Amino acid sequence: MQSKVFVNIVFENADFLVFDKPDGMSFHSENQPGLVVLAEQQTRLSLYPVHRLDKMTSGLVILAKNLASAQAFQALFEQREIEKYYLAISTHKPKKKQGWIKGDMQPSRRGSWRLIQSQQNPAITQFVSASLAPNERAFLIKPHTGKTHQIRVALKSLGAPIAGDVRYQARVEAKLESRGYLHAYALAFSLFDERFCIVCPPTSGERFLSDAFKVQCRVWSEPWTCFNGNE
Repeated sequence: MQSKVFVNIVFENADFLVFDKPDGMSFHSENQPGLVVLAEQQTRLSLYPVHRLDKMTSGLVILAKNLASAQAFQALFEQREIEKYYLAISTHKPKKKQGWIKGDMQPSRRGSWRLIQSQQNPAITQFVSASLAPNERAFLIKPHTGKTHQIRVALKSLGAPIAGDVRYQARVEAKLESRGYLHAYALAFSLFDERFCIVCPPTSGERFLSDAFKVQCRVWSEPWTCFNGNE
C-alpha cells in the first residue's frame, strides 16, 4: 500500500492556500499524483492552480479555494502585481554579481531555452548574489516576467547555471548534486484589500542547509527590501 504524501501548508485563509512544494514533485500528475492532486486529497477541497513551478523547483505555490480568488490571482499575475522571489545556488562564478538580465527567450534543443540579445518580448530578471564558499555562490532573484525556465536560463546566461539543474548545467556536474538548487522563497501581493508577505526558506538539499547559506538567508529574510526599481 502506497504511503500518503503530505505537502506542508505555509499559509491558509478563506480564499487560498500556500504550499511548500518539495523538489522533484511534479506540479500536475504524471506517472504519480502531482502537487495539485495531492493538495486536494490532503485538504479534501477542490483547488484552483493559478501559477506553477518546475519539477526541480521547491517552494511556495498558491492554490485558490474558490473561483473568485482564482480569477483575482490570475489578474494579479497577468498584471505583474505579485512579487516573486527565488533562491538559487551556483558552483560557477557569474559574469556579474548583481543587476538585471534581459533578452528574448528562444527555443533550443529538447525542450530547453536560450537567452538572445533581442528585446522584442524580453524575459526580465533582477538579482543580487553573495559568496558562500570558494566555487559556491547564493543568488536572490526577482523575476519581473514569467517565462518558462526564465530563472534557469538567466543564470545560465551569466555563466552560473544552477547547481543540480540537469537541463542547463553540465550533466556530469548536475548529477553529483542531491537536487536542483532553485527555491521559490517569497511572495508579496495584495488581494481583496489585504496585504500578504509570505516567506519560506528551503528545507532540503545539502547546499541549502549549510550554515553559510542559512546565514545568508537571514540577511535576505525580507527580500522585497533587497532590490530597488532602477534598471
